[in-house]
Amino acid sequence: MVWERKDLLGLKELSPEEIRLILDTAVPMKDIILRDIKKVPTLRGHSVLTLFYEPSTRTRTSFELAGKYMSADTVNIATSASSVVKGESLVDTAVTLEAMGVDAVIIRHAASGAPHFLAKRLKASVINAGDGTHEHPTQALLDMFTIRERTGRLEGLQVAIIGDVLHSRVARSNIWGLLKMGARVRVVGPPTLMPSAVRDLGVQVFSRTEEALEGVDVINVLRIQRERQQKGLFPSLREYSRLYGLDSKRLRLARPGALVLHPGPMNRGVEISPEVADGMQSAINEQVTNGVAVRMAILYLLIGGGTAHGTAN
Repeated sequence: MVWERKDLLGLKELSPEEIRLILDTAVPMKDIILRDIKKVPTLRGHSVLTLFYEPSTRTRTSFELAGKYMSADTVNIATSASSVVKGESLVDTAVTLEAMGVDAVIIRHAASGAPHFLAKRLKASVINAGDGTHEHPTQALLDMFTIRERTGRLEGLQVAIIGDVLHSRVARSNIWGLLKMGARVRVVGPPTLMPSAVRDLGVQVFSRTEEALEGVDVINVLRIQRERQQKGLFPSLREYSRLYGLDSKRLRLARPGALVLHPGPMNRGVEISPEVADGMQSAINEQVTNGVAVRMAILYLLIGGGTAHGTAN
């Protein structure tokens, strides 16, 4: 299959074949990461810009390493120290940077749709690193890569997503991606943190965590944001942990060896217990490594001229 898109804006618009191509391309990229010398000339002469309007450590660093491992010139713009604080608009910032010869702009923004807005106005490739409560496609792709690597498949798996689905761009991207790849998805969380039309997405909705976890193959635990409690969307962190936290007792309700994922950073003792986070069934550290591999694959396909996996060695 030939990759034909200029941008990666979300999984809702991708076909199963496009998702599979990204995941397949990430396989040899992970081999590069595991080498003693983590450097290939694949993107030499290309420049990659990370433009983050929201705080991020994992995603931004992951993209920077992905570019550097393939010899791209990577630049990070901290908006708090840029012309943005002087009132420069999003488009003006991006157009200025593109005029400097940037090949790809990786953007995280609090406004849903910001990457789509940019993509229509720039010749450079635009990659969505999280937009508002809309999508976080690269996180979902690394989650799917991790699941496939551990289980050997995506089709037919039962995946439970626990937590704040209402505000989670990770949840939306995972739901769209997993369903397209033939998995079945369950969601559970406080009623105040569940979208009213969530069933329209094609998922099963549960009110009790125990029922949602019964017999599942994968559990994806969402990070609970403490500001949600301050807004009165759930009573307390202790109450949330009691009703929706993943501990070893609840984990035993899933299939033996069920995989545990978390996008990070974790609130240990709130949405996930330390023994589960650090247990044998946890793939949380693997997700970090796989995130670099998947983002390498995306950069390669978008700006490296890639048409198939396995050609970046």
